[in-house]
Amino acid sequence: MKTLFLLASLRGRWRCLRSDAPKMRLSLASCYGPRCPFAIFLGPEKPLNRPSGVCVIAGTCFLLGDERKESLSRFFPYDPNQAYLLPPNVKDVLGPEHLCFRLHAMVEAFDVSRFEEAYASEGRMAYPPRMMLKVWLYAFCLGVNSTRRLERRIREDLAFRYLAGGLAPDHKTLSEFLRQHRRAINDVFTQVVQMARRAGLGKLGHVAIDSTRVRANASRHKMVACDRGQWAWDRRLVRAFQQKASQQDPEEDGGVSLRASEQEGLHQQPVPALPKKGRQQISRTDPESRFLRTAQGWELGYTADLAVSDDHLIVATRVTQNATDNASLVPMVEEVERQCRARPQKVSGDSGFFSGKALYAMKDLGIDLYVPDNNLKHEMGSGKRATGIGKNRIRDPEHRRMRVKLRRRAGRDIYQRRQALVEPVFGILKEQRGMRKFRRRGLAAVTTEWILAAIAYNITRMLRG
Repeated sequence: MKTLFLLASLRGRWRCLRSDAPKMRLSLASCYGPRCPFAIFLGPEKPLNRPSGVCVIAGTCFLLGDERKESLSRFFPYDPNQAYLLPPNVKDVLGPEHLCFRLHAMVEAFDVSRFEEAYASEGRMAYPPRMMLKVWLYAFCLGVNSTRRLERRIREDLAFRYLAGGLAPDHKTLSEFLRQHRRAINDVFTQVVQMARRAGLGKLGHVAIDSTRVRANASRHKMVACDRGQWAWDRRLVRAFQQKASQQDPEEDGGVSLRASEQEGLHQQPVPALPKKGRQQISRTDPESRFLRTAQGWELGYTADLAVSDDHLIVATRVTQNATDNASLVPMVEEVERQCRARPQKVSGDSGFFSGKALYAMKDLGIDLYVPDNNLKHEMGSGKRATGIGKNRIRDPEHRRMRVKLRRRAGRDIYQRRQALVEPVFGILKEQRGMRKFRRRGLAAVTTEWILAAIAYNITRMLRG
């Protein structure tokens, strides 16, 4: 029988212990526990259900040398094939303050009756519009604005699966939801703004207005030339058809006859306008996009306008085809009043929004406006005093008053505050949320996409407090 030795400590003293029988191992194992990181190997043989190593210092023992290595490991137990991988409650993994839970509670307070009105009482089962709205808003909060990426995230991401309630709509259903409920999504933006104002946000003491160019989902190399003569000819044919359809033919009375209201609606149907000079090329992929000047040059895209309150809340937004912003100030102020049901006290904008019409419109509304002209803006940046507009003197009294107001220290501070209000919002939308390029095509579709991004931003702004 092999003679085995081990070291042990007894009452602070070290002594050598001699064991010549397997029963000694069992005695030590019964005294000191099943495992120990400091075990001494006691022999090559391994009796059935008997320890092969014992450590009297730590008071434990081992069965095999491999188990000693496993006990020395600092890694957590890992087994991806286990049947019970996730807890019953998602909050145990994501935490109760996760964005998906707070967004879920907020959307539950929305009025979605306008969504539900679009569904008939008959037909196949449809996905709940409240669920679809939650999924889309959470997707825009994370910068996921592709339907195929969203379809994959709903199947794989735990937060998306929670908001979807285990349902899995495909990419076509997700896209169709946005197309079918454009007006209802506009109402959601109004509800979010009103909720924020009831919570104390969305203060209208100072509203900053600005615009940005967002690239369209179209290639500038796939253009079709627009013949102005052919366009005018087609326009005359459409107008002649409308006039003929509104008249009664005495020689023909066999077919479908239109009611008076239908004839009036056909007669009032708008006819496409002639393209303006310099806009004689149309994109084949997105005919409603326009060539706009950006920092990277001329690109196909749309103009997105924002009105941001003094506490960085988006209170109005819209998407246009305008190449310039001169005519956008008055409509944006009217949109702010419509969304917030109140007029802002001060409005500031970049020099691109300057126009004589805007000066007098804001004066009639009683709004304190801070918008410089191009020459005054150059004066603010260079320090070189501007005398007029080009070689012409300024004769408009409102224009002169605007220059005097912005040359004062107080007026200049209010105008410089504009950049700190609206520019960070554009940075978040375009850099963090991926809104440098639209995914959809057509003015109505990109407007819905931009409004969803604005709603998602306002929700995160409200949750931050």
